[in-house]
Amino acid sequence: MKMSVSYKKLWKLLIDLDMKKKDLQQAAGVSSALIAKMGRNENVSTETLVKICTALNCDIGDIMEIVPSCKKDV
Repeated sequence: MKMSVSYKKLWKLLIDLDMKKKDLQQAAGVSSALIAKMGRNENVSTETLVKICTALNCDIGDIMEIVPSCKKDV
């Protein structure tokens, strides 16, 4: 079974904190392209994840999880 990354927890946390993606971008010092990449559940560096966790004062498990991949093999 293939596994993939999901950032749904991050988007829910932003809602709880009444923050927009743009606010996160500025607080963590990351690019809009990186935020878009996370919106597509693509892999990002651990350095990026640390910046986000530091900005939000949270743990990595609060912003992401590993889930079974939904993509079908062609």
